[in-house]
Amino acid sequence: MVKKIDKAELKVAIERKVAQTYEPVKPAKQLGFVHHNVDCIGCRACEIACKDKNGLPPGPRFRRVMYVEGGTYPDVYAYKVNMACNHCAEPACLPACPTGAIWKRADNGVVDIDSTLCIGCRKCEPACPYGAPQWDPQEMVIKKCNMCIDELEAGRKPYCVQACMMRVLDIGPIEEIWNSTLKSKAIGPHDKTVKQVKNMANPELTRPSIAFIPHSKGKIDAK
Repeated sequence: MVKKIDKAELKVAIERKVAQTYEPVKPAKQLGFVHHNVDCIGCRACEIACKDKNGLPPGPRFRRVMYVEGGTYPDVYAYKVNMACNHCAEPACLPACPTGAIWKRADNGVVDIDSTLCIGCRKCEPACPYGAPQWDPQEMVIKKCNMCIDELEAGRKPYCVQACMMRVLDIGPIEEIWNSTLKSKAIGPHDKTVKQVKNMANPELTRPSIAFIPHSKGKIDAK
């Protein structure tokens, strides 16, 4: 259970929030996600692993596998888009939080949260264009993906990545992902990553740390 707010911790968090609002953190290294939209089979093992790791009740989902289907027979298509918190360069949730419970880490760019400081105002939910903050109806606070920061600090990858049986989800330095140079089974030898797929909010809003190997019908310029 989330404990009561510690006033000393709250003061430090608010001061940190004000500083990061006026001068966004420029991390030493920005980690991000890459997802192969075509090879993902939609098994949702990543979702289950995430909920298990974070002890989430029914309802909130830090990671979401979205099924996209369309077309008219015989020209039909289906693919998956997999998304959690995108650990944006300019996270909109951060300035929206009145208690400073959300902050950006300077070492790896992870947008972290201390839910013990959350007062349940839910202002971060509409601020995020990607639906990352999740309401926990049992504890009445917001929670979100922190890229399994404890796993990162132990030299391992997040639970969602470890659980992906098709190896279509991975993390790495976002510049290497955007340049398609990250050594990862999620990026094939001839694949080129893109920063946005259809029906995704404009990346210019918050500069999310994510890229995709898109389906041909998911490309922004696809007909």
